[in-house]
Amino acid sequence: MRFVGDDPLDRTRFPIDEWALVETEFEASDFGTTETLFAVGNGYLGLRGNVEEGRDGHVHGTFINGFHETWPIRHAEEAFGFARVGQTIVNAPDAKVIRLYVDDEPLVLTEADLLSYERRLDFREGVLTRTMQWRTPSGKRVLITSRRLTSFTDRHLAFIDYEVTLLDSDAAILISSQILNRQDGRDEYRSKVQEESAGFDPRKAEQFIERVLQPRLQREREGRMLLGFRTTNSGMSIVAGADHRLETESPWSSNPTVEDDLAKIVYRVEGQQGVPIKLSKVVSYHTASSVPVRELADRCERTLARGRELGAEGILAQQREWLDDFWTRSDVVISGQAPIQQATRWNLFQLAQASARTDGGGVAAKGVSGSGYGGHYFWDSEVYVLPFLTYTAPVVARNVLRFREKMLDHARARAVELNQRGALFPWRTINGHESSAYYAAGTAQYHIDADISFALSQYIAASGDVDFLARGAVDILVETARMWADLGFWRENGEDVFHIHGVTGPDEYTTVVNDNLYTNVMARANLRDAADAVDELHSGDPAAHARLAARLSLAPDEVDEWRRAAKHMHIPFDEQLGVHPQDSAFLEKEIWDLENTPPGNRPLLLHFHPLVIYRFQVLKQADVVLGLFLQGDQFTPEEKLANFDYYDPLTTGDSTLSAVVQSIIAAEVGYHALALKYFRSALFVDLADLHHNAADGVHVASTGGVWQAIVYGFGGFRDHRGTYTFDPRLPDGWEHLTFRLTIRDSRVRVDLTPSSIVFTIEEGESVHVSVRGLELYVANGKPVTVELDPRGPRLEGAPTMRDIRGTRRADGTLLTASIPTIALDLDAPDAALTGD
Repeated sequence: MRFVGDDPLDRTRFPIDEWALVETEFEASDFGTTETLFAVGNGYLGLRGNVEEGRDGHVHGTFINGFHETWPIRHAEEAFGFARVGQTIVNAPDAKVIRLYVDDEPLVLTEADLLSYERRLDFREGVLTRTMQWRTPSGKRVLITSRRLTSFTDRHLAFIDYEVTLLDSDAAILISSQILNRQDGRDEYRSKVQEESAGFDPRKAEQFIERVLQPRLQREREGRMLLGFRTTNSGMSIVAGADHRLETESPWSSNPTVEDDLAKIVYRVEGQQGVPIKLSKVVSYHTASSVPVRELADRCERTLARGRELGAEGILAQQREWLDDFWTRSDVVISGQAPIQQATRWNLFQLAQASARTDGGGVAAKGVSGSGYGGHYFWDSEVYVLPFLTYTAPVVARNVLRFREKMLDHARARAVELNQRGALFPWRTINGHESSAYYAAGTAQYHIDADISFALSQYIAASGDVDFLARGAVDILVETARMWADLGFWRENGEDVFHIHGVTGPDEYTTVVNDNLYTNVMARANLRDAADAVDELHSGDPAAHARLAARLSLAPDEVDEWRRAAKHMHIPFDEQLGVHPQDSAFLEKEIWDLENTPPGNRPLLLHFHPLVIYRFQVLKQADVVLGLFLQGDQFTPEEKLANFDYYDPLTTGDSTLSAVVQSIIAAEVGYHALALKYFRSALFVDLADLHHNAADGVHVASTGGVWQAIVYGFGGFRDHRGTYTFDPRLPDGWEHLTFRLTIRDSRVRVDLTPSSIVFTIEEGESVHVSVRGLELYVANGKPVTVELDPRGPRLEGAPTMRDIRGTRRADGTLLTASIPTIALDLDAPDAALTGD
């Protein structure tokens, strides 16, 4: 695990501002990371934090949620049912480019003499600003300011303005504003950093060889430029447009040019000292899977017209109004912890940028901040992001769940392909088809069905939106329950037991196993939730139940079978070690000695063949421990502590999905200091580039996990099956924590100190909660305070591998730890490779 100190950022370059990320020094060495950190997005459209001048950079990225190209997956060895068609997000035409020349000298930041520099991503305004002074080679000082945003109120709209002021003399100014197809078109200033090979890394997006965007439309009129394309294989269409307005009292002229892959308008200005030159650029993107390009162009024209009518101040005012509402519902206040406060708000702002205007789409692993993981949707959305949306923005949560509902037909077809009834959702996808070429760590993760059903059930319980369930979302529960009932099987040994074999759990360092603990407990919940939903529809909305039964040919005995399978689900437990085995064979393996594994061999997946890793007890991420969290009411406190003590030393943290879960359970079982360490690791995973891949985009699941670590971990909130409880675990040194939850249309503010917890209804009528067994009714206008003493279990230090080694399995054998190594005898004529 990559633990960090209290504040891992360089505060001379990134000073603390609790409502913004600020950069005061220009630095090219970490272009990729800062392009991600300063990206702006709205869930549909994302603009990476590239410099406007467009030359320098790591990846000049503009990404649109779901806009992708397909390509044939060529397996070295074929087998029936392997994924056939890959999907990768496309780098959309780049409208951020505004190039500047003063007396024909180009502004190139990596070469420029910058007298001052500041870049600021403001979380309340939703705007990226930059201010700098440049001294040209001839000694002239130039002030350049810019603003950039993607609109939360109009998801197709972005805005950039760029202002140049000559401070001490006149000069010839040239500004070239462009829309450039970087996916296929030639950029004469293409970054060397961008072209360098990064080597093998499965977390990166695939690279296209053939042309992706086929030109279909070029248009220019009175400062408005449009480029339209259709993707070669997926057949999707896109139009990018920009509307320009130049304001200055200096004389100027313009010259537009439109080609297949480049549209630009060049402004020549007779620049005068002290006279600002301001270019306003309203940008619009529209995409579709089947709409003709010309129709999208018409939509683009309308969006640009609205943007021009609103003007800069109108667009900015709408942005601030939307974010005021967002922070009213979502803000987390951590008093007296300024670095943590700033980082927390950055993470929450990323959640808004990844999800706010998905509007029927999914939330990709990187949102719209980068191309990492090819722009795919995973289970990340449901387990790590949906809880935040469910309790702060239920309308957005509903939209993301509708996206999964629309995917059901593809999931049904995939289940048939794998000889199953019901539906099997794809492990990684954009268009609904399975795109994971490595089935062992992909398709075999059947638990995604239970993860989606978990998120749906959580949303219904918290929102009371039974209409959504009745109008078709219940089909998700039914079809996933059918899959589990068909996948599992019965064995009798004195009593009936239901088993699930041949699956992979969340831990991708252990694959295709029998009775994975996480999968079984989540499948059990899936089966129960499906049965309950069908029965509740039967009693509460008979007409909807009748439509369901007819639509899915649902028989009453099916529901009985689900309940029986849930009741008798095999939950493995090892009496000798006192823990739940991660799977039926996990405890038979030897332990990987993580404590003595060289840092240069981490993450393991980049340095060891999967088969090597699979032979050991070693985890990429929390597996059993995640089950302890999501299904916590199914385990005793003693079981949670024993399991955490066993699995935590075996967990590498090679996945950014792990630290937040470890933090939550560490807090619950009493490892208060360790919980805070894990929390910091998640909090700064991108800000401090702890996994060395922040350049590929924001780890959106981790940002959702940060919210969960605060609310579920330190706030002690639990929401099992619609029952809302609190058992706080406030870290040492935290004076005050405030967060909000929306439950059944009521927004409750939770204020937590080391000695008390206070509930206040800010909107709505009332909520029922309990604090350490004390039932409470909180009504509007009547805050409720509960004194807290004691603060739960307190354990020092952390569990270690030394506590595991030397213990005995049930068969009497000792648990030992080692590292797979290669010994090479260089003196031998035929050096033999051996491993120990």
